[in-house]
Amino acid sequence: MDTIASLFSFITTPVSWIIVQFHKLYGAMFGPDTGWAWGLSIVSLVILIRICLIPLFVKQIKSTRNMQALQPKMKAIQERYKSDKQRQSEEMMKLYKETGTNPLSSCLPILAQSPFFFALYHVLSKIASGDEIGVLNQSLVDSARQAHIFGAPIAAKFTDSPEKVEALNASLTDVRIVTAVMIVLMSASQFFTQRQLMMKNVDLTVKTPFMQQQKMLMYIFPVIFAVMGINFPVGVLVYWLTTNVWTMGQQMYVINQNPTPGSKAQDAYLQRMLKSVTSHGQVRSRRHRNVLQVIAAKSTSDRNENERRLISGLAKAGLAAQADGTVAKSDTALAEAEGGAAHRRQQPKRQSKSQRQSAAAKGSEGGDTAPKTSLDKGDAEGSKPKSAGGGKAAGAPRQPKSGQRKGQQRPKHPSSKK
Repeated sequence: MDTIASLFSFITTPVSWIIVQFHKLYGAMFGPDTGWAWGLSIVSLVILIRICLIPLFVKQIKSTRNMQALQPKMKAIQERYKSDKQRQSEEMMKLYKETGTNPLSSCLPILAQSPFFFALYHVLSKIASGDEIGVLNQSLVDSARQAHIFGAPIAAKFTDSPEKVEALNASLTDVRIVTAVMIVLMSASQFFTQRQLMMKNVDLTVKTPFMQQQKMLMYIFPVIFAVMGINFPVGVLVYWLTTNVWTMGQQMYVINQNPTPGSKAQDAYLQRMLKSVTSHGQVRSRRHRNVLQVIAAKSTSDRNENERRLISGLAKAGLAAQADGTVAKSDTALAEAEGGAAHRRQQPKRQSKSQRQSAAAKGSEGGDTAPKTSLDKGDAEGSKPKSAGGGKAAGAPRQPKSGQRKGQQRPKHPSSKK
């Protein structure tokens, strides 16, 4: 880890300068040698970095949206080249290239933070050894060495020896308890953030390699951070726990306000919007107006199930979505919604095969034992052959003459001789 951190030593000076500026502010409030002053300086460093990375986060969101839009095409490629995995991968890469989509865009914020992360690790390692680094002179290094967060020095690690911890004026038990709790919180926040993305903000009706990648990261990242966390100083654990909490909150906001089409988050968002619109009789939010405008521009076949449910809910309330994102009262929409519901109620329930066979058996049994009606009796009497004086029964079929074919005879032409 020290070797990797040394590769980013070029950025240690700006990182140490930012920490010192925040330390001046918090040191005036909590004291220069306290853990609060140094700990909040690290937290403020994270917040400043994440604010600077917001444009990159927006780019990540747009790329994720593009991946979601490509999912039907990706599914078609999977079905077409199901038996040829190599051709399937080639077609996927071709699709990414044509649309300008990067499937690894979800890792961009982590990659962008890596230099700051390793630079902070390098700074804290120098503080633990008592060496000056960047703009941290010896007095500031000594002050940071005395700073404790819940009894653990900010430069101490879980794997430190008792002698090294004692040199930092701390107890090995306190250091390991604090670091263990922070490692668990760091891994849990990472897992919850990724799970929230997978369970709420992904269209689960389409299975793609992108979804498999996200699912794999959901389990791999927490394990990686848990294993690596035992070698992180307390200050670095504070840094990574803060950035995980920031990511989780930022992602919750995006999921609630700009969910992925077809996801559970979109269903919840559209139901909240439906409740607001039907209760007020109008679209009051500009965001809601923009969303409704996009949905109204789609045809019925292009809308997903969540969007169709929204339009149906508006129709039941006697409202119809307009092209400009507003709603208007419409008796036609209400009548169509009620007529469709009545039609669905009138449809008979489908019977199982055993039920149909049972009904057929009962019908055949009932036909043999059912009393005959007057019409049936008349038909039966009319069908009995009547004889007169022992002659042939009336209505009996005539026997064909010799040399004449059996069965129905063709009528003779009028011009033919009898």
